[in-house]
Amino acid sequence: MENFSDLLKNRRSMRKFTEEELTQEEVVTLLKAALMAPSSKRSNCWQFIVVDDKETLDKLSRCKESGSAFLKEAALAIVVAADPLASDVWIEDASVASILIQLQAEDLGLGSCWIQVRERYVATGMPSDEYVRAILGIPLQLQVLSIIAIGHKGMERKPFNEEHLQWEKVHINKYGGQ
Repeated sequence: MENFSDLLKNRRSMRKFTEEELTQEEVVTLLKAALMAPSSKRSNCWQFIVVDDKETLDKLSRCKESGSAFLKEAALAIVVAADPLASDVWIEDASVASILIQLQAEDLGLGSCWIQVRERYVATGMPSDEYVRAILGIPLQLQVLSIIAIGHKGMERKPFNEEHLQWEKVHINKYGGQ
């Protein structure tokens, strides 16, 4: 990647992966990015559960009624959880860590996709958070925000086209200001 702007344009959600595994170095680099994520008052309220076991990935791929089945084809999942008692902005802190994982994946030439877990449900109506916690043995005090699916890209995606930027959503000095 030449620069940050190129990284942003090229990072697109990837839901198709090859069967190639990640190297240990790639996994460590992804986790370093997560652990360097800024957090409110440096609370570091987040926790990361790394999953590369195919059987567990298959179970996690059913964490929502729709929109998560592709996880079973990923080489790796990073489950992002946080402790609401450690920070009142745990959602924001875990979100920042999640996107940094995705940007690091793109910088490594890998594909990724955010799977929303918080406030989602499995087909039976069970909260997705409970489902994921049960599979991975995550303690009750932690809330699961997302699962980041990561793997070698199984398809090509065009970079984001800047012609589609919605400049009408930018306001100067006040809403609707010119």
